[in-house]
This record gives sequence, C-alpha cells and structure tokens, in this order.
Amino acid sequence: MTPTAVREETLPPQPARPAAPAPERRPFGLARHSLALARRSVLKTLRTPEQLLDVTLQPIVFVLIYVFLLGGAVSGSTHDYLQFLLPAILVQTVLFGGMATGVSLNTDIKKGVFDRFRSLPIGRSAPLIGSMLGDLIRYLVAVVVLLGFGFALGFRPQTGPAAVLAACLLAVFFAFCVSWAFVLLGVLMREPGGVQGMAFMVLFPLTFGTSMITPKSTLPGWLQAWLDINPVNHAMNASRALMLGGPAAASVWWTVASGALFLAVFAPLAVAAYRRRA
Repeated sequence: MTPTAVREETLPPQPARPAAPAPERRPFGLARHSLALARRSVLKTLRTPEQLLDVTLQPIVFVLIYVFLLGGAVSGSTHDYLQFLLPAILVQTVLFGGMATGVSLNTDIKKGVFDRFRSLPIGRSAPLIGSMLGDLIRYLVAVVVLLGFGFALGFRPQTGPAAVLAACLLAVFFAFCVSWAFVLLGVLMREPGGVQGMAFMVLFPLTFGTSMITPKSTLPGWLQAWLDINPVNHAMNASRALMLGGPAAASVWWTVASGALFLAVFAPLAVAAYRRRA
C-alpha cells in the first residue's frame, strides 16, 4: 500500500457541501426593471434638455404660424381661430413628441446601450417599456408649454378644469399608444434618420389630413370621408369637445378604442422585433 493510499484511508470523510441556494426571484420583476429604466430615460432627458426642443419650441412655432397667418382667413378673427385650433394642435404636438421615442431608441441600439441591457438579468421587453414610460415626460412638457402659451395668447376653455384635464390625459394616452409604432420603426430601421423620415411620412397624413386647420365642412368629399375614419381626427374632435363644450362621448370612445388597437397591434410587434434583433 502506498503512503498516499494510507493517508487517504486515515483522513476523515469530508461532509458534502450544501448546494448553492437558487437566486431569490422577487415579484413584479418586469415592472421594477421597466421603472428603473424609465428613471434612466428621464434622467437622460433632464441632463440633455435640448432633447425637449421639439416639444417646447415646435408647438409655439406652429401656433404662431397658424393663428396669425390663417386665423383671419379661416375664422375672421385670430382669437376665434385660436379657440378652434389649440385643442386640436394639442393632439398633434404630443404625437410629434412621441416620434422622438423611436429615434432615441434606435440611437441607443446603435451605440450598444441595449447590448448592455441584454447582458443584465432583466426582462427582455423592459428596455422598450422603460423608454416608453420615461418619454411620458416629453408629453407632459408639451402639454404644459402649449397650454401656457395658449393662455398667454388669449385661449380660454369653455368647460371646467376636470374636462380640460381629461382632454390632456386623453391626448397623452393616445400618443403613448401610437408611439409603439415608432418604437417598432426604431427597432427595425438601421439609422435614426430613417426612423425620423418614416415617422414623418406616417404622421403628416394622419395629423394634417384632419379638421385641425379648417372645419370639416370646407373640405372636399373624399377628404371628409378620410376624416371619418382617421383616428387622429377623432382625437382632435374629442379634445375640442372636452375643452370647448359639445357632444364628446362618441369621439372619446373612438379615441380610446383606436388607441387600444394601436397598442394591441404594435406593442407585441415591437417586442417581438426587439427579441429577434437581440
């Protein structure tokens, strides 16, 4: 018997090592991860406030151009035209603000930020949801700037504060749902410029093919037929009704239903495209 064998026989048996405990799975992981990444998105926006130029200066420029160039011709009075225009341009402003979500997302993907996210033990859809939630600040800034500037020019709602708040929340909800289409573009396109170009091609017929600038009765028949099925036009009608008075139920339900449809179609497509790209 070799000395090595003797030593092995005299050694006491070693106790078995306990298995490493499995990592604890905390509840609501996707929600927590999404909120953490939403906080990152908000901090990034606050540290680079120039990203808010499109939702601060753009609505002011649009209001000035429309009111003082078209107000006299369309309504005969800049004040009357401001009353007619501002509730509708509120919807356009938040929709244009949502376009930046897809551009920012595409930029982060190109820079490799999302490669880092994929290496973390988080839900695969958390980066997309976090970006969308974080960009809600853009919608809120756009609403505050537009209403503040409108009040400075003389806009006055004809309903109560609750109805005005409902109009703002409805516009934000609708823009949030539509923005999932821009998220899909941000995942699929190769360049941020391509995302912006495609988003403009989608938004222009949706926002300008409405009664935002002129009443529906002044438009040709084929364009009136488009307005009847354009969800953005229904959102603008709902905003006008909630701020200025009039029947609002049908337009509000149209807006909620079409927004939910956008969300149900484009959110799963965006998440699936992101997972394939990952």
